[in-house]
Amino acid sequence: MTQVSLDTLVAGARAGKLVSFPTDTVPALAALPEQGALIFRAKQRSQDKPLILMAASADELWPFVKGSEEEYKIWQSIAKKYWPGALTLVLPASARVPIAMNPIDPTTIGIRVPNSAIARKILAQTGPLATTSANLSGQPPLQTMAEIAVQFPEVLTLATMECESEMPGKGVPSTVAKWTGMNWQILRQGAVKLEFEVGNAT
Repeated sequence: MTQVSLDTLVAGARAGKLVSFPTDTVPALAALPEQGALIFRAKQRSQDKPLILMAASADELWPFVKGSEEEYKIWQSIAKKYWPGALTLVLPASARVPIAMNPIDPTTIGIRVPNSAIARKILAQTGPLATTSANLSGQPPLQTMAEIAVQFPEVLTLATMECESEMPGKGVPSTVAKWTGMNWQILRQGAVKLEFEVGNAT
């Protein structure tokens, strides 16, 4: 069991280690984007389930996607409305996205800014991280730092006392919406109900 301070967790993430911290949905298992393989291995996760790139602000995420000027406007208007929050946007990936994020289909990338002060504080210091829920693949997401420290002893888990001022996550994963080139397709209905008319390009 490795529960650590916020500073130790940030240093570990920067050094390429696996870390875990609370978010506004379920706790995240996270690593540098190019270290995505560590997450797949720890979770025993199938490579056809891509990771989500999480950052402290939308501005840090736009370089990882590519689209037309019109598409950027649509994506940014959705981001402005729902971020920080429990909405993951799946968009065309730019050349900056490491293949370790999405080994089977490196053409897309899921991006999100969490509505969690502690998560954003960590991400502001580490830069964007590859993330997913903290659990073995196919099992329910773990809800507490203590549970994660037991199941993933090799992971640097944020000490519970560091999380006390944080509102607990909803325990419901983010909504995942994929841009089709024309509008949004809901891949997973989660905590956010997306209003489609906002994102329709027609």
